[in-house]
Amino acid sequence: MKSDFVQAIIWCLVFILFILIVVRIYLVGRLSRKKEYFYGHSMNIGTRDVQEDCLSVKENRDGVMAILADGMGKAYGGSISSTIAVETALGLLEKENAFMNPQYFFQNVFRSANRRILDQLDEGSGAASVSIALIHHMNLYYAAVGNVQIAVFRRGELIPVTEGHTVDILARRKYLQGSITKQKTISLLREHRLYNYIGQDEFREIELFDAPIKLRNGDFIILMSDGIYETLPFAKIEEVLRSGNDCMQKANRITTLVEATPGDKNNGSIVLVAV
Repeated sequence: MKSDFVQAIIWCLVFILFILIVVRIYLVGRLSRKKEYFYGHSMNIGTRDVQEDCLSVKENRDGVMAILADGMGKAYGGSISSTIAVETALGLLEKENAFMNPQYFFQNVFRSANRRILDQLDEGSGAASVSIALIHHMNLYYAAVGNVQIAVFRRGELIPVTEGHTVDILARRKYLQGSITKQKTISLLREHRLYNYIGQDEFREIELFDAPIKLRNGDFIILMSDGIYETLPFAKIEEVLRSGNDCMQKANRITTLVEATPGDKNNGSIVLVAV
């Protein structure tokens, strides 16, 4: 009788061990299964002589990084500055565990790129607005300097994520804080000049996420320069995003619409990432 009881206990332990092994295999399989992302991008020179935007999408085992830099400056200074920003981000993405500490990664990218631009160009010769998005386990982490906008397209609606660093946005913020008068605010709301960008000694402020945005299946993350969102209304961009085309076709369609819009236009660039 005693031996039967011991044998029953052993079989119970073996069964429990078997269940634990099966659960472990299932969990490891789920954790190691790579999330599939789809992305596209497109650029338009507008009415300018030089393409000063630069962009990239880089995917690795931890997630995906999208970056868009909008350069400005004399001669080719804007193009050089935006390229430096993108190359700096790509280089640090490979060296650092960006997805484990996004805030440190963002700060390192912006400060390193700012220093490299100042080392290679005289101040005032080149600068850039830059936005970066990191997508990790369906969480969106983001950072921006300047006026490259990040937005999320969800359920047919385009939702801005970043505010930007133009004088009108700063004035609105200062008014809400009680730092400037209503009359002064109204006068500054017409001023869309950038006050913060990389490529200057006074560079300080980075617009960082407070908490990651939880993404849903079917969301799009969009990065776009002012040549896109100041030329096309959000309703027109949303119409394209709702179409059944893939990400590259959507991006190309948006820049085609920008190109067809009459008037003076900046370089217009857009990055789409679908999750």
